[in-house]
Amino acid sequence: MKNRAYLFILITLMIDAIGIGIVFPIMPDLMARVGAGTTGEGAFWGGVLMASYAGALFLFAPIVGSLSDAYGRKPVLLLALAVLALDYVIMAQATVFWLLLLGRVIAGVAGATYTTATAYIADISSRSERAARFGMIGAAFGLGFVMGPALGGVAAAYHLSAPFWLAAALSTTNVAFGLFVLPESLPAERRRPFGARDLNPFSAIVQAFRLPGLAVSLICLFVFEFANMVYPTLWAFFLREVFDWSTLWIGLTLAGYGIMLAGVQGGLMPALIRRVGEYRTLQIGMAAAITGFVGFGLISTVTGLVVFIILAALSDLSPPMMTAIASNVMDEDRQGLVQGVIASLASIAAFLAPLLATGLFESFVDESGPYLPGAPFLFSAVLVLALLPMVAKMRPLAQS
Repeated sequence: MKNRAYLFILITLMIDAIGIGIVFPIMPDLMARVGAGTTGEGAFWGGVLMASYAGALFLFAPIVGSLSDAYGRKPVLLLALAVLALDYVIMAQATVFWLLLLGRVIAGVAGATYTTATAYIADISSRSERAARFGMIGAAFGLGFVMGPALGGVAAAYHLSAPFWLAAALSTTNVAFGLFVLPESLPAERRRPFGARDLNPFSAIVQAFRLPGLAVSLICLFVFEFANMVYPTLWAFFLREVFDWSTLWIGLTLAGYGIMLAGVQGGLMPALIRRVGEYRTLQIGMAAAITGFVGFGLISTVTGLVVFIILAALSDLSPPMMTAIASNVMDEDRQGLVQGVIASLASIAAFLAPLLATGLFESFVDESGPYLPGAPFLFSAVLVLALLPMVAKMRPLAQS
């Protein structure tokens, strides 16, 4: 039963990644459809879309996580999947920016998909299994990113809105599948009441930071996610600016990244955890992140692009390690709360980072200033480098 549930959660997250990845290659064309014609303008308004999603997720992720602690994971998870399907329908029909914005806000409200799925995995896993299983979440996302850009590129050749309709169909099918195969992971005796304090995302975050051993992990996750947002925010615009690549080639790079991500988190990560432990695995990820950001900041050749995509994939060793450390210091009846707070902090990063990254990008690619399209990546490298002393404090909390 647990294996079946685990497989369903991974499939759910893979479909989510397909829905995200299916959109990335067409973002410049989508922005042009709603009136943002130039590369710099498109990047900026694309960043606003991502920020609106993140803002809604920030407000609702802790609430939804707490709802799953009180009423169970299954109903919350399936409702969130249904709302995501609705979001894709809205996005498919949007020809004006405000409708795209509405769709992204609705998707942010439904951010329970990741939050509740992660809490579900914590429910059915022992403490020693969580790091590897959180890594499998990344592998599922990686497979989704392989399939998503490829499907998006093919579907967009038929019509620009076709990728959204395809993502809506996948989400709806998964809801129907989950109704029949997904058992509840949180029994009634392990649930906690849902109170008025749970409606306040700021209260949930403050409460989490006060719990012993949790604050360091949460700070590290927040800063790392802030820095890492430069990839989804700027990837399509960056490649179009530097290499003048088409949607097809942008999609292929995303697919290649997804293959490597699946290999890193589904294959390499469990082997590294067994051989060198969680903390050393985290250190490898941090080193790869810094090197990758610097590389993309200075890149000018396709060969360099290939090398630094590999390092970008290796950097994704870090978040599952941080998430596992945070999960392992919490009681079982608060896994939904913790995962909700993690998602909420990530959403704050996802709200702020696109605004900063796209602003930097626009400043360094327009004709009025110095030309350095990789400037946002160099800024991310500085952030992760400054994080290293905090990461060192996580060593006593990690599994050996």
